Amino acid sequence: MKIFIKILLAGCSFGVFQGCGKYLDVVPDNVATLNSSFTNANETQAYLFGCYANLQALADVRRNSGFTASGEILFPINMQDQTTLGGGGGDAGFDLMRGLQNSLNPIHNYWQGYNMGLKLFESIRMCNTFLENVHVPLDVQPFDRARWTAEAKFLKAYYHYWLIRMYGPIPIADRAIPVNATPDEVRQKQQSLDSCFNYVVKMLNEAIVDLPPAIQNAATEAGRITSAIAKAVKAEVLATQASPLFNGNPDYAGFKGKDGESLFPQSYDATKWERAAQACKEAIEAAELAGAKLYELRLQGNIVRAGNETRQLLTLQGAFVDGWNAEQVWTLNPHFGWQYMAMPRVTSDAANNVFAVYSNFSVPIAESEIFYSKNGVPINEDLDFDYSNRYQLGTGDAAHRYYIRQGYTTAKGNFNREPRYYSSVAFDGATWFGSGKTDDNDLNYVNAVNGFASPPDRTRYNATGYWAKKLVHYMSIPGQNTVWQTYPWTFIRLSGLWLLYAECLNEAGNNSEAILYLDKVRARAGLQGVVTSWAQHSRLSSKPASKEGLRSIIHQERRIELAFEGQAGWDLRRWKELQEVLSRPFQGWAVFNRTVGGYYQLSNVYQPSFGLRDYLFPIQEYDLLTNPNLVQTPYW
Repeated sequence: MKIFIKILLAGCSFGVFQGCGKYLDVVPDNVATLNSSFTNANETQAYLFGCYANLQALADVRRNSGFTASGEILFPINMQDQTTLGGGGGDAGFDLMRGLQNSLNPIHNYWQGYNMGLKLFESIRMCNTFLENVHVPLDVQPFDRARWTAEAKFLKAYYHYWLIRMYGPIPIADRAIPVNATPDEVRQKQQSLDSCFNYVVKMLNEAIVDLPPAIQNAATEAGRITSAIAKAVKAEVLATQASPLFNGNPDYAGFKGKDGESLFPQSYDATKWERAAQACKEAIEAAELAGAKLYELRLQGNIVRAGNETRQLLTLQGAFVDGWNAEQVWTLNPHFGWQYMAMPRVTSDAANNVFAVYSNFSVPIAESEIFYSKNGVPINEDLDFDYSNRYQLGTGDAAHRYYIRQGYTTAKGNFNREPRYYSSVAFDGATWFGSGKTDDNDLNYVNAVNGFASPPDRTRYNATGYWAKKLVHYMSIPGQNTVWQTYPWTFIRLSGLWLLYAECLNEAGNNSEAILYLDKVRARAGLQGVVTSWAQHSRLSSKPASKEGLRSIIHQERRIELAFEGQAGWDLRRWKELQEVLSRPFQGWAVFNRTVGGYYQLSNVYQPSFGLRDYLFPIQEYDLLTNPNLVQTPYW
C-alpha cells in the first residue's frame, strides 16, 4: 500500500486551514482493513498519524467553543451560514452565544460529530485499536514502539479531556469494543466526574514516561507530542478539575447516574489546587528545559523603520502569530485561515477587491475594555484614566503617533492604554504597521467612518468597529494579489502556563509566589508589578493583598494575555464567569454611519443569551434513545 502525506480534513484550503505545510497526518490512500494496518512499521505509523487527525482538526477555530462562545468576538447575525465563513453551518459555534443550543441537534456536537463538532469517540476507538495492535508488526524498533504507544495514550487522554470540558461526566472508553459486542457492552454509562479527570491524568502520566522532551527534527516531526506538551496539558487538566465549575459546584449536586450514583463531587476540595499547582510547576520546568522562553522578535520582510514602540507591539503579537517560536509550548500544524475576517481594510487595494477582506470577526466594546490602562490597572479603577468620558472624542497626538493616527478623531477610550491593547485590537484611527507599509513614521491607518475600513455593503463589514488585530500577521497584504503570511495555531504558550501557575498558587494560598509569575508576564508587556501598579494607580490599592482580589487580577490578566487565542471561553466556563460576561448586550459603534458624530453613537449589536444550563453541553436526544444507560446533562 502506498502512503501519502496528505490533508485528512476536507477543506484544507484558503478558507479553512490556510497553507498546511508541515502537516502531520499521514494516512492510507484507501481504506485499509484492520489486519493490513499493522502489517509493518510504515502501516502502523500511518495508523497512528490517523489517530492525530481530529486533534489537528481542533485548530479550526470554528470548532472551538473557547473561541466562538467567549464573548471576545462576535459574528454578525445577518451573515448566518453564508459562504464568508465556509458556509454549511461554519458559523454555528457563534450561535452558542445566541441561545440557540438545543438537545435535538446540538451545536458543536462532539459526541457524534455534527454541527462543527468532531467524532471524538471514534478517535478514541482508533487510539484503543492502535494500542491493542502496536505489538503486532515485527519490524518496529522498541524505542519507536514505546514512543508511538505514548503518543496514542496522550491522544486518547486529550480527546477524553475535551469531552469532559464540554459534557462533564462521560463514559470512559478504555478499550476497543469488539465488532461483535453485545448491546449491553456497547451501551456504556457515564463515570463520575473525578473518575473521568483521574483517568485522563493517569493516561498522561503513562504517556509522559516514553515521550521525547522536545522535537529534534521539526521538518519531519513538527506537531507531534512531547513530554513537555503532555505535562502542560496535565497542568491544564488538573486546573480545570480544581475550578469552580467542576469542584463542588452546587448547581450539579443533583447530577446522578442511571443507577442513582452522584456524578459530580458533592463538596469543594481545596487540595485539588495544590495538585494543579505542582503540575504547573513541573510543566514549566519541563518546557524551559526543552528550550521554551519568552518570544524574541524575528522581523521578516523589508522593514524600513520599526522603532521601540513598534517592536514592542510586534513582539507581543508575534508570540502568537510567529509560528513555531520558543514561547509556543504546543502548536498544531494547520494554519489559521481567517485573517481576512479579523483584518480591517487599510489600503485602496484591499478595499477595491471584493473578496480580499471581510472583517466580520467583530470585537465587542466590552472586550476592548478588559485591556488595562497604560498604568497596568483596569481602566475603571485607574485614578488617572477618564473612564466616564471614554466614549467622548479626542484627537491623535504626537505621544500616541505609533498607536493612533496623529490628527485623527477617535474615541478617548483608545488613548493611554497598555501595549497589549494596541497589539491586539484595531479601531477607527488605529495605525497599522504592515499591509505594504513598514515605516512606522508613515503608517497605514484604520478609517472606519468614511474610508477604506468602512462597510462597503451588508456583507463585508465589522459590526462593532473593533478588530482582532492580534490574529493578523503584519506581513499579510490583501488586495488584487493577496499574500497572507500564514501561521499555525497555538494551544499553549509559556506565558499562559505562568499565569495558570499563578492562578493555582493563589487558590492554594501562596499569594507571594503567584505575584512573581504574574509579574513575569506583565514585565514583557512593559507594565510595573501588580503590587506597585495597584498601590500607585488604582482606586482599589489593596486588591492584590487578598485571595479574592488577586484572583480577579489573575483572571483579567489571562483574558488580556491570551485574548483571541481560543482560551478565554474555556477559562470563563471553568470560573463560572461566562454567564455574567454574556449577560450584557454586545455593543459597538454605529458602523454604517458616514459622519464622525453619527459613527460614534454607542449601539447594541445584539443581546447574547447564555444561561446556567449552557455551561455544559447537551447530549443529543437520539443518543439517549440508543443508549438508555446515559443520562442527560442537567437543565437540558
